[in-house]
Amino acid sequence: MAVLTSLADGVEEVVRDGDTTAFEGFTHLIPFEAGNEAIRQGRRDLTLVRMTPDVIYDRMIGAGCARKLVFSWGGNPGVGSLHRFRDAVEHGWPAPLELEEHSHAGMANRYAAAASGLPFAVLRGYAGTDLVGRTDSIRTVTCPFTGEVLAAVSALRLDSAVVHAQRADREGNVQYWGITGVQKEAVLAAERSLVTVEEVVDELEPVPGAVVLPHWVVDRVAVVPGGAHPSYAHGYSTRDNAAYSEWDAISRSREEFSRWWGGLR
Repeated sequence: MAVLTSLADGVEEVVRDGDTTAFEGFTHLIPFEAGNEAIRQGRRDLTLVRMTPDVIYDRMIGAGCARKLVFSWGGNPGVGSLHRFRDAVEHGWPAPLELEEHSHAGMANRYAAAASGLPFAVLRGYAGTDLVGRTDSIRTVTCPFTGEVLAAVSALRLDSAVVHAQRADREGNVQYWGITGVQKEAVLAAERSLVTVEEVVDELEPVPGAVVLPHWVVDRVAVVPGGAHPSYAHGYSTRDNAAYSEWDAISRSREEFSRWWGGLR
């Protein structure tokens, strides 16, 4: 049953050291402020999971929160590389970072399998890549009906999931719309979940294409207006393109990043 809480308490209660955790969002509704709070609280040894890790995970990796990254694409969208990510992989600063790489389809199917309570998912994918031989969570199976050889990916079960949404009601039912990504699947795949929202309302009004997470699948809800910045929340804010460009300069050197980190704390 969802409990309304503060951001600090929500992160403290849901995201724990050593977790396999996802701060999910695709293009918009990225839970940046929750990621900042995890940095403030000094989370460590996290396995960070996300289809498209961008600046939010660059910050968390640079702050020493992560020991492993499970992902399908990484970059500063529209700008270039993630420099804290690269520094961790290439030079082990501030700590070595283990990588587990998948395709978008593979990651989405892994989330869906876990959300459905299944041990694995089957898809046509990974053909022509060497990921099958390099990644333990990818195997091949033979269809018992046709004999076709297919890719199989293990369910992506999470200890914790954090997402951002437009609104929740006072019972903790959550509603979000726009590009909905895999936020629903991440929450359903997790043992514990936190949803940050732009606002709490008395009643959720229907919105075309909206997804509603019922209160019994959400653990904590925190009101964090602007919690997706510098990404956006459709209908509430716009993307701060300048902030993504500014991050490129901040993240290029350990010294500049450390100054940013000091200001965050």
